[in-house]
Amino acid sequence: MQFKIDTKEKFTVLTPLEGVLYDNMAAEIAADLEKYLLLPGSNIILNLKNISEIETEAAAVIAELQQKFYEENHSFVICEINDKIETQFEKLDLLDYLNITPSESEAWDIVQMEEIERELLDNGDEITFNAE
Repeated sequence: MQFKIDTKEKFTVLTPLEGVLYDNMAAEIAADLEKYLLLPGSNIILNLKNISEIETEAAAVIAELQQKFYEENHSFVICEINDKIETQFEKLDLLDYLNITPSESEAWDIVQMEEIERELLDNGDEITFNAE
């Protein structure tokens, strides 16, 4: 699968160039994106603006990938999906499990906030209040 790749300091934006994500592409999509799990602090924004159709298996793989990224303390945000793709995720009962934003800039914000949250939690910083 071909992607336009835009690498930033804290994340990588991947934009599929094909217009349809077919079921037979699911394994390839997983393999392409799982490579990023091996890189420390690698967060993904999957921009689906070019996608006009997604088949069931491909949609399921994307949902599984998002879960896998979060389990490994990486962010995975999907952005710019059209109504048809959103409906497909909804029919498969996946929409509520996905981190989706309307725009790429909002996805950037989510990744950066999650990165800050992970840094705070990793440092063991706890907010304490002095009772006076």
